[in-house]
Amino acid sequence: MTYTPLSLHQLRELVGHMPFNHSLGLRIARVHRDGVTVEIPFRPDLKNLAGGLHGGVSAALADAAVGLAIMRHFGGRRRCATVELKINYFRPVTRGKLVARSKLLRLGSTLVVGSVELRDSEGRMTGMALATYMLLAGDENLLETPLPSREC
Repeated sequence: MTYTPLSLHQLRELVGHMPFNHSLGLRIARVHRDGVTVEIPFRPDLKNLAGGLHGGVSAALADAAVGLAIMRHFGGRRRCATVELKINYFRPVTRGKLVARSKLLRLGSTLVVGSVELRDSEGRMTGMALATYMLLAGDENLLETPLPSREC
């Protein structure tokens, strides 16, 4: 089956129905042929005890970047789930924003593998991630499927 990739506007609409990503302040900055760029602002409530952005936030952003790239690629018609996430941290993020640029590396019939470069506001690499997703059975339009509201 051939899919028409979601536009930036459609992808942003879909993200509006994802309470966790909304709570992080996730914003889709750009769409690319092979992935997406997403970002979140540095906020005091997302800091660890050392004063940097908590590593779990970086991992969540990397995970979301690949998941959103998959949704975009399949036109919002395939559900998917993370089966593995590996992340390396290079430097802390202490201000500005965290930017994640995902690239879909392998699109199989069941599994999808994507990489993510994590950067700070100055463009310095703060980490790298590799995520594997499983494509779930069924073909449906996620933009037309009733999704939970942000209040959930």
